Amino acid sequence: MKKALYVAATAIALAAGVGVYLNSGATAAPASKFVLLDGSQKTTADLKGKVTLVNFWATSCVTCVGEMPKVIATYDKYKDKGYDTLAVAMSYDPPSYVVNFAETRKLPFKVAIDNTGAVAKAWGDVQLTPTTYLVNKRGEIVKQYVGEPDFAELHRLIEKLLAEA
Repeated sequence: MKKALYVAATAIALAAGVGVYLNSGATAAPASKFVLLDGSQKTTADLKGKVTLVNFWATSCVTCVGEMPKVIATYDKYKDKGYDTLAVAMSYDPPSYVVNFAETRKLPFKVAIDNTGAVAKAWGDVQLTPTTYLVNKRGEIVKQYVGEPDFAELHRLIEKLLAEA
C-alpha cells in the first residue's frame, strides 16, 4: 500500500513538473557495470573517492534534455574538487541518438548506455526519467531525485559532501 501511494504521488508530482526528493539515509550504491560510449567500462567501485552524480536520462525525455545544461554547469563547477557525473541513458534510447546528443551537446562527463536495462533495475528499478542519485565518496547513495533536482539545494549538498574526509 505504501509503495502504491508513493508511485501515485510521484506520478502526480512529475505530471506537475515537480522533482521528487527521496531520502532514506545513505545506502551502498548497487554493484553495477556501466558501458560507456567509447566502449570502455566503469563499475560502481570506480565511483568511490569522488562525489558522483548518477543521472538516468533519455533523449526523448523533455525534462532530461531541459536539465542537461544545469547538469553540465554543475559538473564544470565542481569537477576539479573531487566531483564527477555519470549520465546513464535508458535501455529504450537508441544508441545512435545518445551518441548524437552527447556529441552535439559536448557532454563533458562520461555517458553510459544501459542497453539491457540491468543498471536501471539494479538502481531501484528506475523507470521514470530523469532519476538522479548523488553518491558520496564512500560509494553510498545519499540522495535520490525523481524529476529535475533543485540545483541550488543540490549544490549545497555537493559542497557538504566534498568537504567530508
